[in-house]
Amino acid sequence: MQPAFMPPAQARALFRTTDVATTAGFSAGYAQANLIALDKKYAFDFLLFAQRNPKPCPLLGVLEPGQVTSPLLAGGDIRTDIPSYRVFSHGSLIDEPSDATSYWTDDTVAFLIGCSFTFEQALLDNDVPVAHIEQGRNVPMYLTNIDCEPAGVFSGKMVVSMRPIPASQVADAVRITSRYPAVHGAPVHVGEPALIGIADLDASDFGEAVDIPAGTVPVFWACGVTPQSIVMHSKPELAICHAPGKMLITDARDLTYQVP
Repeated sequence: MQPAFMPPAQARALFRTTDVATTAGFSAGYAQANLIALDKKYAFDFLLFAQRNPKPCPLLGVLEPGQVTSPLLAGGDIRTDIPSYRVFSHGSLIDEPSDATSYWTDDTVAFLIGCSFTFEQALLDNDVPVAHIEQGRNVPMYLTNIDCEPAGVFSGKMVVSMRPIPASQVADAVRITSRYPAVHGAPVHVGEPALIGIADLDASDFGEAVDIPAGTVPVFWACGVTPQSIVMHSKPELAICHAPGKMLITDARDLTYQVP
């Protein structure tokens, strides 16, 4: 079955045994989510951090301590249903497992954060090209010089994803994505990358650089990999995250998060 037509539960079942380069383009019409899971002693601080930073960290759901499923992944398991995970200890990456079960405890709290992959189908439906899907690559993501609003123990810089958009369609891309505030919404920056601290678009910090067609403008959206930047800066004892570009595919429809 083509990835775009795969139901979310089937995609999650696939990811339990199979890694993929990216989940972009899977399960068209369904929302995707970023993951950060922390010990419950950090949960309030991160909840406050997300509330203060809704562009990079729009919360779709929070699981109870030790909980591994929710209505967003009915019958699924957050520890196994993402293609690949990243585990950080005191800010350092220590493992990239395909199954995070061994790191999960009864005190682990999982936060599900909106993902910009969710609005890509809306872009495509309006004939706005999405370069990383066309080129079969992971979306390029960059660490910026934009400070997030601190909360408790958490602070650090925003991460953005970039899509080169034809100059004549930038306004369309802004209009379309602004209707999805729960999955990052409108861009945070358009044009000159250096203004937000990006020296070289060919050197992405996460994901893969894409070929930038002539006549396009780099457009930057707040990214749900930001919590990984925050973890590396703030150094909690343990954090379990998704691998960049490899998301949880939820049972929620994209349109659930569209506003008029």
